[in-house]
Amino acid sequence: MAQQRNQADEMKFCCSICLDLLKDPVTIPCGHNYCMSCIKAHWDKEGQKKCHSCPQCRQTFNPRPALVKNTMLAELVDEKKNVPADHCYARPGDVVYDFGTGRNVKVVEASVKLQDNICSLHNKLKEIYCRTDQQCICILCLLDDHKGHDKVSAVAERTEKQKKLGESRQRIQQRVQDREKDLKKLQEETETINHSADKAVEDSEKIFTELICLIEKRRSDGKQQIRSQQETDVSQIKDLQEKLNQEITELKRKDAELEHLSRTEDHTHFLHGYPSLSELPESTDSPRPNIYCLQYFEDVVAALTAARDKMHAILTGTWSLAEPTTRAEFLRYSREITLDPNTAGRCLVLSEGNRKVTFDGKNKPYPKHPERFSQQPQVLSKDGLTGRCYWEVTMSKDARVAVAYKSISRSGDIKAHAFGFNKKSWALYCFDVYTFMHDNHSVSISGPVSSRIGVYLDHRAGILSFYSVSKTMTLLHRVQTTFTEPLHAGVYVYGSDGDTAEFCKLE
Repeated sequence: MAQQRNQADEMKFCCSICLDLLKDPVTIPCGHNYCMSCIKAHWDKEGQKKCHSCPQCRQTFNPRPALVKNTMLAELVDEKKNVPADHCYARPGDVVYDFGTGRNVKVVEASVKLQDNICSLHNKLKEIYCRTDQQCICILCLLDDHKGHDKVSAVAERTEKQKKLGESRQRIQQRVQDREKDLKKLQEETETINHSADKAVEDSEKIFTELICLIEKRRSDGKQQIRSQQETDVSQIKDLQEKLNQEITELKRKDAELEHLSRTEDHTHFLHGYPSLSELPESTDSPRPNIYCLQYFEDVVAALTAARDKMHAILTGTWSLAEPTTRAEFLRYSREITLDPNTAGRCLVLSEGNRKVTFDGKNKPYPKHPERFSQQPQVLSKDGLTGRCYWEVTMSKDARVAVAYKSISRSGDIKAHAFGFNKKSWALYCFDVYTFMHDNHSVSISGPVSSRIGVYLDHRAGILSFYSVSKTMTLLHRVQTTFTEPLHAGVYVYGSDGDTAEFCKLE
């Protein structure tokens, strides 16, 4: 029985004219397959008849059909030829299943593949890919529902998609390497934070020992603040580490799926599976060094040292760190600001490593993004700012130097999203004169006009100060409030082509 079934399978790949395995197989319009030389010879014998017929079903064709080699069928016939003879028939001891013995599975799979690639409407091989409808079709489908569509051969489309698949894998592998480097940096930062925190605790203990009789309670508070900051910073890093590990796992899984898809020989299966696998998962933002916590530990120790001479002030008031008074002291808290391209509003072009903003009215619109300011030429920094920070902005002309919560609106009413017009942003307008704005209230400011503005933030203390910077630093405006979220540095560049604002690299 198994032998009969194998013989029946083998007949599917035989020419009904020469009764041998197909050579250069062709499929004629009725769907039957022949050796190219056999059907040509058959039709040649019919002479100059207007109609030519199929030797099996006797369907006639006028004019004589053009013959094209059926490459898929040819590959299957080649596979059949390469199957060893002892694999073709059942032998004593073979276990017979509903789908045949284990020795003829290859032929059965080939038959299934062939059936899947035959058009159900026209009974012809699907050798063409319709890009308009994104599906494989046969040559007769071209004349029906797919007439006028964008079409290429399935092989050509597979080749193009295979190339894109390879590029996707390269991007995934590069991102895996980048994320692994980021994880290493985070681990190093964790160790540095822990070492600095431990040293800060040790130094604090020495100072508090000298003041033990007077400031026992204050010592406990100092330890708690340091450990709380340490726990917060390390916890944030661990959260980011977990996200990066999850992204690496997802990327590797995606890469494995793409590799598996790239090896399939079935064009239809490949093209069907490609759209769902080609999209890459959204990337986790790369970590940036956070040196504020280290400065905080150092500042605590410095404050405690000063407390020996100001013991009564510290014990009866709030623990505060001295505000800088010279530019050298401000630079101790300098922070390099990098802007987030996803927030950049219309007509803004970022450059210099996303530190510089240029207004260009001819700039092509950016793609839509939920973080983007859709109506105003303004942009926010990528990283949130907490603790004590200082940065400087240079301007070629008019601009607004600002800070804002990330939760500020991105569109709609101008009062909801324009810097200075709402409760979520603070802005210094730099024209020929200065104007400070917050919550749609403005304050006129007198001071030396400069193309460089310094911004000092002490998030814990609720202090925000703007300075005119030249040979000296002049305080323009100081805000004392309570900040409820991390702040992002921002800038608004007015509408004249070529106007710029740049966040400086401070030494």
